[in-house]
Amino acid sequence: MSNVLLRVATVEDATSIQAIYAPYVETTAITFEEVVPSVEEFEGRIQKTLENFPYLVLEEDGEVVGYAYAGRFSARAAFDWSTEVSIYISLNHQRKGYGKLLYAALEEKLLELGYQNIYACVAVPEVEDEYLTMNSVNYHIYLGFEECGHFKKCGCKFNRWYDIVWLQKHGATTIPTKRPDQFTEL
Repeated sequence: MSNVLLRVATVEDATSIQAIYAPYVETTAITFEEVVPSVEEFEGRIQKTLENFPYLVLEEDGEVVGYAYAGRFSARAAFDWSTEVSIYISLNHQRKGYGKLLYAALEEKLLELGYQNIYACVAVPEVEDEYLTMNSVNYHIYLGFEECGHFKKCGCKFNRWYDIVWLQKHGATTIPTKRPDQFTEL
């Protein structure tokens, strides 16, 4: 059995995170980015995220094989109890339960911090093709997310139009008494 470790990301993980993300940019419509960000860009993204939100990595036998993070849902103060999440697993390490581990840890930390709603923005095709299937949206539904919005033909990649679906997971139903705390550790 593999040795698996879940931990908070550091800027030193930027090269590994870039390597995981690059195939998604280059060969899929899962992300609408068309150019793989530099390692320096990833270092900045990790630092900025960790100022206020969790950014987690999952290692298998010492190799980073997946990551998940949260960020602001909207800049308006009334949205301070909502967050958007993203997850990427190395194409060579999928279907091992790593996504579920990462999302469970991320969700637990977000609820501890006081977030009430967790959103995911997922690209979907009108008709599945070699660049995009329904796997991601179906996976989020499996994890308990519910569709709350569908935007038609809002992203064009590989000379094809793709939709996005917003999915939501409620964390609590009570009115919060304080703003979410700042993320500091796992």
